[in-house]
Order: sequence, then C-alpha cells, then structure tokens
Amino acid sequence: MKKQILLATTNKGKLNDVKEILKDIDVEILSFLDFKDYPNVEETGNTFFENAELKCKAAYEKYGIPSFGDDSGLEAFQLIGEPGIYSARYAGEDSDDEQNNLKLIKKLSDYPEPHLGRFVCAAVYFDGKNYKSAIGEIRGNIIKSPRGENGFGYDPLFIPNGYDNTMAELSHEEKNKISHRLNAFKELKKYLV
Repeated sequence: MKKQILLATTNKGKLNDVKEILKDIDVEILSFLDFKDYPNVEETGNTFFENAELKCKAAYEKYGIPSFGDDSGLEAFQLIGEPGIYSARYAGEDSDDEQNNLKLIKKLSDYPEPHLGRFVCAAVYFDGKNYKSAIGEIRGNIIKSPRGENGFGYDPLFIPNGYDNTMAELSHEEKNKISHRLNAFKELKKYLV
C-alpha cells in the first residue's frame, strides 16, 4: 500500500498543485475533502509558517496520518506586505476571490505602477514526532485588471518576473514549474524520498 500523506485543505486548486508537484514519488495525497468530519483550523498564527503548522498538527491529531499544512498568500510591497497572511479573507471572513482581488486593486490604486510583490508559500510536514518546513516564493508585478481563467486567488492579477502572462493565463503545468508552492514543496519532497 502506498504511503498516505494528508494535505490539510479543502481547496481543490491547492490539492491539484501539490499532487502535481509530488507525482513522481510513491505517495497518495489525501485532503480534508476525503473525510466528512474534518477539523476547521483557524489561522490564528502571525506568520505563514505558524498557520501551516497549525493545519498539519490538527490534521495529524485528528487522523493519525502524516500531514502537510501550508499557508500562502500575496504580499504587495507598496502595502507593506498586505494582504499577506490575510490573503484568503482580505475583504472579510466570507469573502471570495473576486472580492479580495477588488479590495487589493482599490488599495493599490493609491500608489504608482508598477505594483511589485511576491507570492509566498510556507509548507510544513508533520509525522507525529518531527516537523519539517520550507518556504517558497515567486516575485512579480500586480496588475489592475484580472486576466486569465486558470488558477485561483490572486493568480489573475499577478505577472511573474520574466513572463508576459498572469499566473491565471499560464497552463497548470507552466504555473507548477515556477510557483511559490512548487518551490516550498520541492524542498519538503527531499524528506519524503
């Protein structure tokens, strides 16, 4: 039987990204979507790392399966790192991607272009005894009007350095070759091989 690792998320986009990144090692990636009664982990940490650790610890404690937690977000340099750890709930607790994007565009409109920033991903693996962690980032430019249908979150607003397309205009495969999540999970993969 394949080794199972639980990714502490209900986000299908994130799950697909991680499965793609880890496809060449012999593990089965589960997520909270595979369970009916999963823990609702509040992101009360002050950093991406703290939130990622809270998630994988809660997942392990609930199911006893080695777990990944990750927390990621967009940091706009002109906004001193906003939305940062609040990326998923930037426009309020129940906000969706579109509302979060609109709030970011509005706040950046007070500043001159270009709007430089970075996507950050902190990933943590917990096997019940040890934590392993890694961080990944990708830098680029935040634009004023969304472009592209792929991806999720702030992908339609972010053009990575060296590209003309937003993350949402890149194919899933192209995005996974450069993404902040790839950079973090590639590091963690070394512990699993």
